[in-house]
Amino acid sequence: MNNKERRVGTVSRGIRCPIFRQGDDLAQLVTDSVLQAAENEGFELRDRDVIAMTESIVARVQGNYASVDDIANDVRAKLGGETVGVIFPILSRNRFAICLRGIAKGAKKIVLMLSYPSDEVGNELVSLDKIDAAGVNPYSDVLSLEKYRELFGENKHEFTGVDYVQYYGDLIREMGAEVEIIFANQAKTILDYTDCIINCDIHTRARTKRILKANGAKVVCGLDEILNAPVNGSGFNEKYGLLGSNKSTEDKIKLFPRECKDLVLDVQDRILKATGKLVEVMVYGDGAFKDPQGKIWELADPVVSPAFTDGLIGTPNELKLKYLADNDYKDLSGEELKKAISESIKSKDDNLVGNMASQGTTPRQLTDLIGSLCDLTSGSGDKGTPVVLVQGYFDNYTN
Repeated sequence: MNNKERRVGTVSRGIRCPIFRQGDDLAQLVTDSVLQAAENEGFELRDRDVIAMTESIVARVQGNYASVDDIANDVRAKLGGETVGVIFPILSRNRFAICLRGIAKGAKKIVLMLSYPSDEVGNELVSLDKIDAAGVNPYSDVLSLEKYRELFGENKHEFTGVDYVQYYGDLIREMGAEVEIIFANQAKTILDYTDCIINCDIHTRARTKRILKANGAKVVCGLDEILNAPVNGSGFNEKYGLLGSNKSTEDKIKLFPRECKDLVLDVQDRILKATGKLVEVMVYGDGAFKDPQGKIWELADPVVSPAFTDGLIGTPNELKLKYLADNDYKDLSGEELKKAISESIKSKDDNLVGNMASQGTTPRQLTDLIGSLCDLTSGSGDKGTPVVLVQGYFDNYTN
């Protein structure tokens, strides 16, 4: 028996997996991949380890795809196929461009209303400094495309090199619709142009719908209400519609995964049977963090985690070690200090909300924190690790 003190806390491992296809037994493949990694790399699973799967492999196995034509048919049926206002979309080739192709194909004219100076997740159309220099008030001023170009010219995205104003306009015309582009931040502005509206904002969508309906809109659909049921046998998401979708091909999207609580419980059960350890399991999409350079807030999905086991409900309940060391035990050091802090942790309350010794700990949902860790671990490119194993997350200084 090795009684050495553990010197490692939280560990996050990307787990290499096969390429998943529609119809695969995902629970079995994920279980096998984790167990094989443990055997090959020489580590053991423990109670309260977290196994996390990217939303994309779940949606792929579910076959949750839809085409531009499927989107167009749903838009035409729900908004009448004439002039449609499309407001507050995010600026993204991966996240919105294919959706926009479908929307444009389902209408005769699109009035595209972009928020400025940036979209909801922080992609800049124009810098705040330029807004200030132009004497524009983004809260109240409505700019036509001509006025925007006159004031700010062409603005290519810092990281992608795309002028999204041009790109979205061209894309709508390619689909055979007329386009008018305006810039405004008040939802009701669109009602001066049309009373049939798709609001494309993600986290503010309920407020936007409420404002539009209160001001006389005839039809208001959020992206969450387009493809919230199958169209001609297409994929769909009953809860989120097009929200959380990604580009699959030039005329197809992969939707956010449908209900998958059974999947996480299945993986949990298989690991328990194989190892005797009770792990937590979750599905994760975008993490919730902001890039200080590009100003981009990562969360383009409607939630970080669409499904998780019950042990991941809630927020952390932690004490700030440096607070204890600098305040309660400032006169102690070495082994005495370690012992005092360990005793504080062992005897801490089940709910530390409002306790000064917990200030500075991160007050966010566990699934948002762990999902962000997993998103950064798996990356969004060619690492080939769509499953992440997090160990020691629920440990503390005394374990």
